[in-house]
Amino acid sequence: MTTSAGLLVPHRRRAAYGHRVGRAIFRTLYDGRAIHSHRVPAEGPVLLVANHAAFLDGPFVFSLAPRPVTFLVKQEAFRGVFGMVVRGAGQIPIDRTTGDRAALAAALAVLARGDTVGIFPEGTRRDGDVDGVNHGAAWIALRSGAPIVPVAVLGTRVAGASTDSWPRPRTPLTVDFGEPFHLHPDLAVPGRDRLRRASDELRQALASHVRRARVDNGSSS
Repeated sequence: MTTSAGLLVPHRRRAAYGHRVGRAIFRTLYDGRAIHSHRVPAEGPVLLVANHAAFLDGPFVFSLAPRPVTFLVKQEAFRGVFGMVVRGAGQIPIDRTTGDRAALAAALAVLARGDTVGIFPEGTRRDGDVDGVNHGAAWIALRSGAPIVPVAVLGTRVAGASTDSWPRPRTPLTVDFGEPFHLHPDLAVPGRDRLRRASDELRQALASHVRRARVDNGSSS
């Protein structure tokens, strides 16, 4: 299946296969655990939004989510051997320098067939506090009407380490799923302002969940 912009929509079997392999890896190589997985709806479209502080965040959430996930992944990752793995796992390349409507349309197509899409709304690796977000996640949520599940990723970045660092094997890693919610746009507000307000609502919800998860799990990262 391709979108009107010509971007191929990954088949759901790819994400399902990658999900099984990734789960085995993270529960063997690391002490990976998922908290509150039951909060992710078992059926129908779901949009996972997660904080982003380290390289392993994407593979970790992808692997320990209760359902297979198709993530929007920076297009630079689709190179070489790693790029073959990412593409084989059914992920969608996105150009972060533009609005990349083709990638967003592919994400909408995945949701329209009742599957799960994942996105890091911060757009790049930061400190994981969710101080700012891009508009893509809110745009997808508003267009699709899918419930949003905030996701806190903990332990993937050691204090003082760079965003490219990897934790040592058997390090405890946690992914904590929050309560699903919907955005409630004010239809009386012009479209651009509506998207901006929706993005801020999403940012606040995700940042609040990350703070609670850090307290509940005794983590500072």
